Amino acid sequence: MILAAGSSRRYGSPKQMVVVDGMTLLEHAIETAAVAGLQPVAAVVPVWLSRPARYDDERLRWIRNALPERGMSVSLRLGLDALGGEVDAAVILLGDQPRVPPEAISRLLAARGDRPIVASQSGGILAPPVLVEASHFHLAEGLSGDIGLRQLLLDHPELVRAVEVGGHPPDIDTPEDLDGLGGP
Repeated sequence: MILAAGSSRRYGSPKQMVVVDGMTLLEHAIETAAVAGLQPVAAVVPVWLSRPARYDDERLRWIRNALPERGMSVSLRLGLDALGGEVDAAVILLGDQPRVPPEAISRLLAARGDRPIVASQSGGILAPPVLVEASHFHLAEGLSGDIGLRQLLLDHPELVRAVEVGGHPPDIDTPEDLDGLGGP
């Protein structure tokens, strides 16, 4: 599940439409999920965003968030609700991280088992991508604002298995962040 409904306040224009290496940021996240073998791939987006023509089939679920100003937690709940009883777990990706290596997702999937949440860790910091078992989707109901899973990961370490990923991919929050993105 890709969270991509943010308002892009710091960026100054819709980040979902920013092109890097010939694809939008959102398309990078969709491709990463597909290459990692995730199915179904669901993108939670603002209501105004059109589905990319190249994904106009069942490969992609397009979930519209009419209330993105209420924060990432709303997108998270919408996406988990939409996937509901059809998946065993969801891998949460951010739509503004175009450099998530598919191998990081493979590590999360391989680490499933003893805890209901598997989070990427680098330098002692837990961050997306994060895997949540369907049995614990209900935990998102208690979240609010723009925090997403961050506070849950910190408040309930007993639920989290950390998987070292060697470095978190950069978020694109401002136009200057593109300068530091580097090559593919």
